[in-house]
Amino acid sequence: MDLTPFVDELRRELAVAAEAAGEEAVALAERLTAPLESAIRLTLLDALSAAADEITRDLAPGSVEVRLRRREAEFAVALPATPEPAPAEAPPPPPEVDDGAVSRINLRLPEQLKQRVEEAANRDRLSINAWLVRAATTALGATPGRTERRSVYGEKYTGWVK
Repeated sequence: MDLTPFVDELRRELAVAAEAAGEEAVALAERLTAPLESAIRLTLLDALSAAADEITRDLAPGSVEVRLRRREAEFAVALPATPEPAPAEAPPPPPEVDDGAVSRINLRLPEQLKQRVEEAANRDRLSINAWLVRAATTALGATPGRTERRSVYGEKYTGWVK
């Protein structure tokens, strides 16, 4: 991106503003614009870098960088790698229905995450609710739809003995 048109436009705007103050102000503006050109370019680069940082936050895990070559700014965009699709597996069964009480919550997700949840639920042929229940159950290491029961008589063992 060539910054020269932006620097020239600022130079013209400064000259127009100086004309209102008279010839001395115009002469002063002309003397100041040459030494200020480097400062103007650096300020524009700072603005472009800040914009690239903001875009990178929204694009994560991708990124955008501003690079300076021969007094020109260039953008380098690194898009996130798309993961290889996993081999088709039979979707796990939906969580078993528990006779216990069901609670309702409101969940707010960032738009990108919501889209990924919807895609994953569609891929697994589940409703979004069933997919989220399964994900939460897996994350917590619990068995879906079952509560852990303990014997009042101590540990319970099952199996075969020889």
